[in-house]
Amino acid sequence: MIIARRADDARAVSRRWRAAGEKIGFVPTMGALHAGHRALLARARRECDRLVASIFVNPLQFGPREDFTRYPRPIRRDMAMLAAEGADLLYRPRAETLYPEQFETVISVLRSSRPLEGASRPGHFDGVTTVVAKLLGAVEPDLLYLGQKDAQQAIVIVRMVRDLDLGVRVVVCPTVRESDGLALSSRNGYLTPRQRAWAPRLYRALKAVAGALRSGEIESASDSEALLRTLLDSGPGKLDYAAVRDARTLAAPGPGGPWLLAVAYRLGSTRLIDNVAVRPAAKGRGGLGRKTR
Repeated sequence: MIIARRADDARAVSRRWRAAGEKIGFVPTMGALHAGHRALLARARRECDRLVASIFVNPLQFGPREDFTRYPRPIRRDMAMLAAEGADLLYRPRAETLYPEQFETVISVLRSSRPLEGASRPGHFDGVTTVVAKLLGAVEPDLLYLGQKDAQQAIVIVRMVRDLDLGVRVVVCPTVRESDGLALSSRNGYLTPRQRAWAPRLYRALKAVAGALRSGEIESASDSEALLRTLLDSGPGKLDYAAVRDARTLAAPGPGGPWLLAVAYRLGSTRLIDNVAVRPAAKGRGGLGRKTR
């Protein structure tokens, strides 16, 4: 596995492969790799001639009271996983070379970055889109692999790639979960045993509301949000948001879907997010016959 610390070095390797007609798949990460990352790497390995990954804990996407300094950085373990999954190149830039002194350019995606995580973490997605654009510029991949667990992030990046004509195809892969349903996240390791035991209720609540929408038991976005809040408000932490949005744009959901059911929940110092996409039943076919407000 080749390790590049500078954009020019990563780009030189990538261009050599492209000149040979090889297709390049790219998995950007912040490290602390788990089975969810492994699934992205494995799919990219299957679908591409060359597999590139990056590890960079991006300071631009952390707020002043967030966990940048304590974010896990098990670099030796991460590099062992990348080698085992057949990565050809690891791009591991240093912050001072990625963001040199007097760096002042930020990329903003105006609409889809504003609700949900954007409202709770102002400036977060400006940091995400800026770093992803820089990583893409260094690696120049054909395909970019992202996880559905960070659904809004994927939507924002797809919009940036389209709007800026970046010439990469974005592949969004299903969320990987523990056996009890908890979505895999590098932050799950922060949870106490008691918090970890409760955390799968996020997914159970999402599934319950998705099932009610598919069956027609409930029909409106407002009723869906209310049911999510009811299912989660009595927990040991604090519900940050429970929202229903268009699964493609994050605009207000229209009839027929697809809809994205999304939640963010704080358990102690740990903030968990999860989501489920669903197509609600055709209006009027429901068991309880509730009407859309």
